[in-house]
Amino acid sequence: MTDRAHPTLRDVAAALAPWFTVVNYDRRGRGDSGDTRPYAVEREVEDLAALVAEVGGAAMVFGGSSGAALALEAALRLPGITRVAAWEPPYRVVADAPALPDGFAAHLEALVDGGRPGDAVEDFMVRGAGMPAEMVAGMRGQPFWEEAEVIARTLAYEAAVVGPGGVPSERLATVGCPTLVLTGQNSPAWMVAAGKAVAAMIPGASYRTLDGQAHNVSPVALAPELLEFFSG
Repeated sequence: MTDRAHPTLRDVAAALAPWFTVVNYDRRGRGDSGDTRPYAVEREVEDLAALVAEVGGAAMVFGGSSGAALALEAALRLPGITRVAAWEPPYRVVADAPALPDGFAAHLEALVDGGRPGDAVEDFMVRGAGMPAEMVAGMRGQPFWEEAEVIARTLAYEAAVVGPGGVPSERLATVGCPTLVLTGQNSPAWMVAAGKAVAAMIPGASYRTLDGQAHNVSPVALAPELLEFFSG
């Protein structure tokens, strides 16, 4: 539920900029980017491919949460991606993880098309992210909720990227570039389990836990890890 102006993305980009050419972009339907329907994960990979081509045909990629799943998917398809760092890809690998039902992406899109973007946001938070329903209900009166409704349609895209099942183990086993998977010490146990599972399935992948961090990771903790990894 972020765009390139989110403090984590903005500050990590700024921290890496002295050493690298950094592109911090709005995914389709977010911020200043357009959105051509119908949506498909392949279109998002093509978006990233266009950016990689723009900077010379090779790039190292970082993604967080569902963006991490997208980065891993892109690494399977784009030979120009030379390294991937993934922060807590939210796959379902343990029984108590929030399970996305089949057709969840279509369900969210139908809510938005039906003039109920707030319900789509609430459903995504509760059923997709596992947040307590009473907590999310209380958020609907907060100032940020209006902004969340603006990007409600893109939540269906996140559901499509992650998919309803567990880790796509057969596909991840074919990731051929150096990969770093990171999770937070204080993150939900199901997210930590997913990160460990992803790292175990990618040949040669590294796995690290960031002390004191939760899913909303601090850029101060994240940036040094990415700098070390991308420096090779």
